[in-house]
Order: sequence, then structure tokens, then C-alpha cells
Amino acid sequence: MSRSFDGRIVVVSGAAIGFGRAIAETFAARGAIVHGCDVRAPELTALAAATGAWTSVVDLTDRNAARAWIAGVEADAGRAVDVLVNNAGGVAGQAHAPIETVSDADWDRVLEINLGAAMALSRACVPGMKAAGAGAIVNIASGAAFKASLTGVQAYCAAKHAVLGLTRQLCHELGPFGIRVNAVAPGFVRSNEAAERQWAGYSPERQRQIVEGVALRRLGAPQDIANAVAFLASDKASFISGEILSVNGGH
Repeated sequence: MSRSFDGRIVVVSGAAIGFGRAIAETFAARGAIVHGCDVRAPELTALAAATGAWTSVVDLTDRNAARAWIAGVEADAGRAVDVLVNNAGGVAGQAHAPIETVSDADWDRVLEINLGAAMALSRACVPGMKAAGAGAIVNIASGAAFKASLTGVQAYCAAKHAVLGLTRQLCHELGPFGIRVNAVAPGFVRSNEAAERQWAGYSPERQRQIVEGVALRRLGAPQDIANAVAFLASDKASFISGEILSVNGGH
């Protein structure tokens, strides 16, 4: 595999499982110095052992903790972050409930881990990137950023729509400083326990309909998403910013 990220500082949130794990592994294989965070300590230990990544347990709903993590990464590296991948997110263990029954705490939790975390980490990385005159931010959105979510979780759908808005706004704000901002919008991928539970909750007929709704007639894999992220972060995408790349097999 090409070592196209040799020596670059790559930060990946939600790195312990699923997309984040595949993204961290892909950048490490391409020579990057990878820093990953998550709330899952055992899985982070496994990631570090497998890839040599630097890992930290960080609750990104605590924005001061997010800021401190990035400051620590920069201090250890002696320079700015080159690539930030805002991957942390999900439905926080929630399933569809009628909107009139959704609590403030449940709503806020999903927005915090999907949108708030992306804002906090971007805010923390941008000063160093500006000083360096370069940087790439890749946000993980979702097919639910364009339409209703298969999860049925209203806050998740709203947050992923908002991630697109953040991507486009930061593209214009940060472009003059040489910083590119893009997003990847995955289709349905059986990437973690939550996705597996969601898949198992569908009838065989519904599963068949979902697969047949994909032009390539298969579900995606975490590596498909990691490959797209690596492309957008690479020099091959040096004139791409503000774009949302759907990785869904043609849906």
C-alpha cells in the first residue's frame, strides 16, 4: 500500500470500532502518525496494539476534554494536526420513538456526539492548521443527511443534516487559509453492534429490499468508507473542498 501519508498527524474520533477503526488502520498503513479517541478503552487498546496508533479515552460531549485532547496531540507532535476525521457519532443506543415522547436528554445526547463533537474538534484543530497554512478536515455524515434515516431517530437525522451545513460553511471560512473541508456520507453498512442490531430488526423481505435498492447489489463495508476518507484527505484531492461524497454503492 502506498505510504502517501508518511509522517502526517492524523486525528480520528470514534476510532475504536466500525468506520473509525477502519479509518485509523488505513491511515496507519499509509504511514500516518494516527491519534484516535473513543470512550471504549479495551477496543482502543486493541487498536493501538494492531496499528501503533496513539489512543486516548475521551468523552467528546465534554468540549473542554476535546480541546485538551487536541492540545495534547499538538504538544506531542510539536506541530499542527494535518488531518482531522470527525467520525464520532451514532444514535447513542436509541431507537425510533414518537417525537412527542423524545426526552430533552435523548435529543441533546445525539446532537452532542454527532454535531457538537465535530464542532469542538474542528474548533480545536483550526488554529494550528491556520498557522501551518494547510490542513484537511473530513466529516462523517450519513445517507440520513439527505433524507429520512433508516434508524427513525429524529435527532440523528437532524444532526447529520447539520454536519453537511457545517462542512459547507467551514469550507468557505477556512479555504483562504489552505484548509479543505469535505464530508463522506455512507450508505447502510453493518459496521458495529448498533448497525447489526438495526439490520437484525428488519424482516428478511426488508433486508432484501435494502440490498436490491443498491445499484451494486451489496451493502458497504467499513473499508469502503475508509478509502473515501483517505482520498479526500490526500494530495490527490487538493482542489476538492466543500463536497459531500456519497459512498453507498449507487442508491
